[in-house]
Amino acid sequence: MELVNGTRVQEFILLGFELGQQKRFLLLVFFSILYVLTLAENFTIITLVVVDTHLSRFPMYILLSNFSWLEICYVSTTVPRMLFDLASLRGIISFPACFLQFYIFFSLGTTECFFLSAMALDRYLAICHPLRYPQMMSPDSCYVLVTACWLLGFLVYVIPVILISNMSFCGPNVIDHFLCDPGPILSLACPPLANAPIVLQTAMNVVVCLGNMFFVVLSYGAVILTLMKTSCQSNRMKSFSTISFHLLVVALFYGPVAGSYVVPVGESEMKVIKVITLFYTAVTPFLNPMIYCLRNDQVKEALGRLWQRKTILLESRVTV
Repeated sequence: MELVNGTRVQEFILLGFELGQQKRFLLLVFFSILYVLTLAENFTIITLVVVDTHLSRFPMYILLSNFSWLEICYVSTTVPRMLFDLASLRGIISFPACFLQFYIFFSLGTTECFFLSAMALDRYLAICHPLRYPQMMSPDSCYVLVTACWLLGFLVYVIPVILISNMSFCGPNVIDHFLCDPGPILSLACPPLANAPIVLQTAMNVVVCLGNMFFVVLSYGAVILTLMKTSCQSNRMKSFSTISFHLLVVALFYGPVAGSYVVPVGESEMKVIKVITLFYTAVTPFLNPMIYCLRNDQVKEALGRLWQRKTILLESRVTV
């Protein structure tokens, strides 16, 4: 796999899942169905929030619709490429395409960190400061917060990606993963320039992830303490139910991400890392809409109104 005369690598080979043809086909079918369902779920939430005037007024649903769009982008960055490689048995990806996937994937992941913090802030203000909530989290303020999440998410990884992409890659060019992850990529870099980008990239991950996770824990901790002091039992149980689903989404995101850093990097451990990465790139975006909306009465009512509107429209067309 060594390139002749130290020529710069022009493409990488994504090793993916080293499985037999039958297992690859089963994975292809399963994740194709999962991908379509994920798109359908998240597009449904976006449509409900945009079309239904009752939902579009609430900051929580503005954040939720943007979060759903983020999940669509997030899953579309990796899953279609993985499905293509499973179907074609070829994992060749060009150098620019690999680093573009690396940048977009980690930028969207970082944006999700900020969105989880924004949603935690929204619940904190709504429960801990209900009288000031309409002024502090107005629709305009919410859109500013959404814009900040997107901008910060895509600014964080600009410098690490530029530094890593300008490193020397002179062979081999096989990435032991199904996506362009910085860990396997950096292991292919020619020394001695590898250390500084590794330290920078790891430091950025730790600061962003731990910082946002700490903020989320503090916010929901304050919310839980406030709810414990609430005298109304019905309001307390309803709020606890909502918060528990929010915390489950947070755990589904940060749990696998933390697990991927805890697992030591080795030939056998890479299989575990691939499974963990596959979970939070393909399975979590499918589960999140179900968790947020499964027991949400307002979303159910909005879905009923949308279905009723479509039924009336179809009946009027048939009548005409």
